[in-house]
Amino acid sequence: MKHLLYDSLKSSATSALLILKFVIPLYLIADVLLYFDLLRHLGFLFAPVTSLLDLPPEAAVALAGGVLLNIYAGIAFAAPLGLSPYQWTVLAVFLGVCHSMIVESAIMAKLGISYGYSILLRGLGACLTVIPVLCMPASFFGQVKQSGAVSMAHYDSFWQMLRHSLEKAVVLSAEIIVLISLIIVIMDLLKSTRFLQAHLHKVNTSFSIIAGQLLGITYGAGILIREATRGGLGREDIFFIGTFLMICHSIVEDVLLFVLFGANYWIIIVCRAIACICFVLLWRFGGWKHFGNIAMR
Repeated sequence: MKHLLYDSLKSSATSALLILKFVIPLYLIADVLLYFDLLRHLGFLFAPVTSLLDLPPEAAVALAGGVLLNIYAGIAFAAPLGLSPYQWTVLAVFLGVCHSMIVESAIMAKLGISYGYSILLRGLGACLTVIPVLCMPASFFGQVKQSGAVSMAHYDSFWQMLRHSLEKAVVLSAEIIVLISLIIVIMDLLKSTRFLQAHLHKVNTSFSIIAGQLLGITYGAGILIREATRGGLGREDIFFIGTFLMICHSIVEDVLLFVLFGANYWIIIVCRAIACICFVLLWRFGGWKHFGNIAMR
């Protein structure tokens, strides 16, 4: 047990280092951009997307950071904006589907799923998945929906703002680190049980989906790659499981990070689960033979 806890804490330390590298500098950059009112000038590039998502123009950089980099970048840029629970839920649903596109598209490519399909599916999937959230009444979020200009705190000097921003970034990093550490320890404890230990060598599609849903595409795809190299999965299996995971993955860690800011957990989960089932059923009964062969490299 001590050895298991040590390994879990070691993994947590690695995750913490990654978080500190991303969250603190990006949080500071976001506050500096706000302080000099620069986000307003950059927002026009993504204004169509932010307006469609009922988000303020200043959230454009958060969208870009999340889509191109990762969830941490998106949260770091969005955290200083004072978004409402409704807006955090919208952002969580959109970025939950469409994030880390550069890295995760490359991971899916190792499974034989083309870059074009990954980008198209997740971009279109994010837009469609978020539609139900945009149509929900304000009472679902405990307050009236807010959008438009973002109010910003006033500081006597640049250094006062920077010090305050650093304090907030450290607190945010600590919250995220604690959450991820708890998840890692719990998952390692579960994997150490006799039942899972007895079945670890029998990696199957169900375990791949569960791992991807709970931990993310990297874990799920990693298991799929290992199984595919053994000849246990065909092209059609990989296509449908990959499609499922690209829409609905990492429903614990990533979602809870947004919940820290007031996003509604169950709305996020239900919307993404329904969306991925609809996509899989659509391809299963309507387009696998024609579209699937094009999507697979």
